[in-house]
Amino acid sequence: MTDLGYPTRHQSKVRALHETTKGLSLALSSAADRDDQGRLYDDCFKKSDGRAVIGWRYDGNPHGEALAMLARNEAGLLVSSYACQPRRVFGRGDPQRACTIGQTGDVMTHPDWRKLGVFADLNWAAMDEARRRGWPVAWGLPNANSGHLFFGKLDWQLAGHIGPWTFVLAADAHARRERMRAGRLASAIVPWSYWRGSMTRGRLRELSWSKVTAAPIERFTPEVDEISKEVETRHDFMVRRDAAYLNWRYFDAPSGLFRAHGVYDGAGALRGYVVLQMPRPGEMVGFVVDILALDDVALAAAMDTALGHLQAAGASVARAYAMKLSWWEQQLARCGFRAPKRNGYKEVGAYPILPEHPMTPAGMCTARWYFTDGDRDDETVR
Repeated sequence: MTDLGYPTRHQSKVRALHETTKGLSLALSSAADRDDQGRLYDDCFKKSDGRAVIGWRYDGNPHGEALAMLARNEAGLLVSSYACQPRRVFGRGDPQRACTIGQTGDVMTHPDWRKLGVFADLNWAAMDEARRRGWPVAWGLPNANSGHLFFGKLDWQLAGHIGPWTFVLAADAHARRERMRAGRLASAIVPWSYWRGSMTRGRLRELSWSKVTAAPIERFTPEVDEISKEVETRHDFMVRRDAAYLNWRYFDAPSGLFRAHGVYDGAGALRGYVVLQMPRPGEMVGFVVDILALDDVALAAAMDTALGHLQAAGASVARAYAMKLSWWEQQLARCGFRAPKRNGYKEVGAYPILPEHPMTPAGMCTARWYFTDGDRDDETVR
């Protein structure tokens, strides 16, 4: 394969690990470390459910156990943890392009040990282990605190941008407040956005009327596996949505906020599904988290069902994040969602661990991904 020009210097940097982390021991985590990781999670993110979230996220995923690098001090105290979650991805149905990639998520360093180079060393160690496992790409959503490190010191590449799309479900004060995120004009035209959304939902219902029906799903069955395999043939980069993964990702998640609906044809065969995240207590925002459909009819029914369910639950707006210029962004626009403001997008980073792998080019360009909020590392969406 032609040299893509991606950086491949992490092996030399791993050899110099302890030059910046003297006195710390670095090692891969195991199930025996989960209590310590849960406590660190709570300390870093001001939470109280770290043990449950870490155990679910790191050990339950049917696509594989998390790759988590740990740094402990001489007393054995866990001071930092850097995790990559495995996702089994496929491209255009080509078995030669099937692979596991890593998604960075929990990057946790105790406040007393920040800005000492620990995070950088764990990154290089994690990328070295990912290379050993044959993962061609790692990707993540750097925040304001870590972005300059990922894109600077750590040689990650800008792979694209992600932004929140919004559907107005009610012309009320809650919707106006939420739309203020996109600016005063977006807030002022909430009544018009609500009317426009209602018209769009009418078209969605017209498209699917009498052709398919929707019903709640309690657990996914293997019937969904074949739908995922079919849709994978249409996209360059897509996480496999088999029943085992979907049940773990949504129904086994600690928050209990997810609901799923299936779309069925006249013979009762599954044609697609949609997953929602219900509004949290006291909040008026719900999320369209994931969707899969064999055709436009099933997609229309799935989206209208999602919006109707969130509206009945009291949500004033529905939200979904999408990669810029991606298939999902196009579908949200068609279904009446309003675009984020121009500066409302966040950067997406990717690191080419195996530049020669056939999936690496697609992995470095998010516009080529089939990506919904269900593909992200975070259990729930904010």
